[in-house]
Amino acid sequence: MLSHLLIKNYALIDELELRPDRELNIITGETGAGKSIMLGAIGLLLGNRADTRVLYNPEKKCVIEGTFAVTGYRIERIFDEEELDFSDTCIVRREIGVSGKSRAFVNDTPVNLDTLRRVTSELMDIHSQHDSVLLGSNDYQLGIVDTYAQNDSQLSQYRADYQTYRAARAIFDKLQSEAAAMRKEFDYNNFLYDELTKAQLLPNEQETLEQELTILENAGDIKERLQLAYEYLDNAEQSVIDFLKGAVSNLSYISKLSDQYEQLQQRAQSALIELRDLALEISTEQDNVDVDDGRAETIRERLNLIYQLQTKHQVTNVDGLIALRDELGQKVNTVLNLDDNLAAAKADAEAARRQLMERAHELSETRQAVLPLIETEIGGLLNELGMPNASLHIKAEASKPGPVGIDTISFLFSANKGIQPQQLKAVASGGEFSRLMLAIKYILASKRSLPTIIFDEIDTGISGEIAIKMGNMMRDMSGSHQIIAITHLHQIAGQGTAHYFVYKDHSADKTVSRIRKLTFDERVHEIAQMIGGKNPSASALKNAREILKQRSSVAAK
Repeated sequence: MLSHLLIKNYALIDELELRPDRELNIITGETGAGKSIMLGAIGLLLGNRADTRVLYNPEKKCVIEGTFAVTGYRIERIFDEEELDFSDTCIVRREIGVSGKSRAFVNDTPVNLDTLRRVTSELMDIHSQHDSVLLGSNDYQLGIVDTYAQNDSQLSQYRADYQTYRAARAIFDKLQSEAAAMRKEFDYNNFLYDELTKAQLLPNEQETLEQELTILENAGDIKERLQLAYEYLDNAEQSVIDFLKGAVSNLSYISKLSDQYEQLQQRAQSALIELRDLALEISTEQDNVDVDDGRAETIRERLNLIYQLQTKHQVTNVDGLIALRDELGQKVNTVLNLDDNLAAAKADAEAARRQLMERAHELSETRQAVLPLIETEIGGLLNELGMPNASLHIKAEASKPGPVGIDTISFLFSANKGIQPQQLKAVASGGEFSRLMLAIKYILASKRSLPTIIFDEIDTGISGEIAIKMGNMMRDMSGSHQIIAITHLHQIAGQGTAHYFVYKDHSADKTVSRIRKLTFDERVHEIAQMIGGKNPSASALKNAREILKQRSSVAAK
């Protein structure tokens, strides 16, 4: 339910606030006073496009904000899917900057227009005399049937199965389309794979071999210099270790005389131990170095193979060759197992389709079951609305599976006796569309928690007794749904629980549109003007007062 509407700096509106009644809100006013402007602003909340031409003051931004009480709407799922904070009060805001840039917010969280439309479509529903295009859409007609059938669960299950089928089918189609190319490339890929497999490549192999080859190619020089280093330390007549032994001996002699001398002795002793260990390690390394021309040649051949493979495949290291080998292996194995993979993918797609069709038929049955009920109920309402010879026939045809099932729904309508029902756009006038749309909304109102419904002059083309019945229907609907009706008929205006008047204010330098809630006496005068013109007679005023008193007595019951 819309509890508060704020419009700032939009078209002829400087600032406007509306706090609608929870039942039937009537909006009236002279032609051009701003009723359609207000609807245009509300349209921005529903995600309609806008630009800087909507700004009343081009130097200030436009703000449209709606506050909705959403308890009982069961729309938490949408908020979860869109990652929005949910509460019993939902605030939707749209801003149009002076540059024309638009921003939208739901509960102060920035959203794109698609998300805005998804949320607000559950909060507000606008229907006007121009909805003939919408009502003529087969998708819209199918939505009417689904709402009446209350088959949300079946439709949700079908949509999930449809996505599963689409995914399985996509895998099979892709594999099938790639099969010929994969078979064509198989021999070449298999040759490359065998070549890399036979190379028996190992991670970090290249670096290890290059280091080993460097040592082998310099083995003589390395061995000689290791020998010299060892002799300087421990194998000459005057080695470093011998000199250090003398230093340790002399320091040991005086170490007992002072703590400082003892520390020097200990340091010298530690150095002696370290040098002995170093000399032993150098001797071991010298023994390990061999001049092995055969091993060097083997390594050169191995490295040449690695370098050739890297050049051939345009990679810089062995890891790149290993990754390429594994990738080629997958391609080769895919072709070797292609028939099995195709058969498995086909089986998955067929199983998904069988499940999908089972769901589709279950969903279709829920629709088929309500078609006669809709036809009968709509027919009865149209009769009450002054169309006794009107008939609505709903044709259901099977089609290939789509996002919402296998049913194509067509509403065929005839307003006159003896005329075969045809597509709506071919046979219905504006007034007939208005009555048909109201009848549809009336029967749907009892099937789900509808959002705030706005009727924009759908009473065009009717009058008299039919207008009274249309007003009664709106009043009935408002018992469980908030209704906002823009009307030019007193029969409908008199049914409202609240009445708002839109007018132009010329008191400033620039005309602005304003709206105010009418008191009972103001309503009497406004309805009397709708009955008898600008200067209503006493009888028109009396008639208006009786209409409002009658509405009050009905409400009291």
